[in-house]
Amino acid sequence: MMKNALLLLVILYPVIGITQVKIDQTSQIVISGEIKKQLVITVRDVEMAAQEQIGDVTITNHLGVVKETAKGLKGVKIKDLLANLELTNDNPKFSSTYYFVFTANDGYKTVYSWNELFNSPVGEKVYVVSSKDGKNMQEMPERMLVITPSDYKTGRRYIKGLDSIIVKRVE
Repeated sequence: MMKNALLLLVILYPVIGITQVKIDQTSQIVISGEIKKQLVITVRDVEMAAQEQIGDVTITNHLGVVKETAKGLKGVKIKDLLANLELTNDNPKFSSTYYFVFTANDGYKTVYSWNELFNSPVGEKVYVVSSKDGKNMQEMPERMLVITPSDYKTGRRYIKGLDSIIVKRVE
């Protein structure tokens, strides 16, 4: 019995190691696409911006199963960090046709519309996390981290290692 368990462990260990995804820390978010000028948000930019207490947030998956609790969060509203963003079309009538593709360095993607970020209560609760579990950004293994605590299934837009935001437009 012990021999079988050891054999199973030897066989599965490499598979378990392969399936675990390590999140590489990112130190900047590059914003590009349908904007007049590319923007770069750095760790320093986040640290220098107005911080808000977010508190503890329970992270759930798409089924609502609790995966973890992020404790003692502080952050900066993404809409404040994107305040200088200039869309390619100056006419405010077309702002509603823009959306933002947030991409992590492991390829995970999620989307926010312009209206969500700048014209609804959702935008008041989309943060780049500046402190988690008593650690500042420099110490956080998953920086740049974005969270939307008002989402029902918080893990869907819990973006670890965010490295780009591509602004697109629906035609």
